[in-house]
Amino acid sequence: MQHGVGGWGPPGHHPGVPPQPPIPPAQGWPGSPVAPVPEATGHIPLPPPAAPGTGAATLSVLLIGPAGAGKTTVARHWAGTRPVATAHISLDDVREWVCAGFADPQAGWNEHSEAQYRLARRTCGFAARNFLANGISCIVDDAVFPDRPVVGLGGWKRHMGPGLLPVVLLPGLEIVLERNAERSGNRRLSDEEVARIHGRMAGWYGSGLPIIDNSNLDVEATSRALDEALARALTAPPRW
Repeated sequence: MQHGVGGWGPPGHHPGVPPQPPIPPAQGWPGSPVAPVPEATGHIPLPPPAAPGTGAATLSVLLIGPAGAGKTTVARHWAGTRPVATAHISLDDVREWVCAGFADPQAGWNEHSEAQYRLARRTCGFAARNFLANGISCIVDDAVFPDRPVVGLGGWKRHMGPGLLPVVLLPGLEIVLERNAERSGNRRLSDEEVARIHGRMAGWYGSGLPIIDNSNLDVEATSRALDEALARALTAPPRW
């Protein structure tokens, strides 16, 4: 049977006019999905808590400790795991830039050793200031003695700026002796020298500086403890 004029097609079809898609039913009509209205509970979503520790702060850090405390290892790990650019400078590494004529610490402390130490410290300070001026945090590790504040801590403050945050890493004597025994070359000292340095470091107790006893902490745990100590120092800088 013919429908319409000029051609065949379903009822309502007009030749030359393309078929139109069906119109969906209006909201609320039968057959149309209705989005459920969430029940009001009075709950207000809160922002996620801030990450603990120092976060993205640009820091100038001096990690102090005796030979065998793990300063270099911890400082490198902390610098490498921060969420922002952070540099690590080891004073011992800089001292060993001197090849011929290097003042070996195993030969004892003398004017030659003192001169090279001062030169290395100034070099570390110069590099640290350059990093900090470019928005890169910096951590330097050194065995600074509390009974020589002008040469040690005071000198670092002059080189790295008034915002310097010192932290002391001080495990037990038996721990530093064990770690020192694992060293080789000019980094390994005699047990007597290690014990003497460790004894002098005890003077930091009562100084007001943060002190971390990492005798029973691995590198990762010590790095976290360091970051927490620095975070506290940011809110209440130590007086030294």
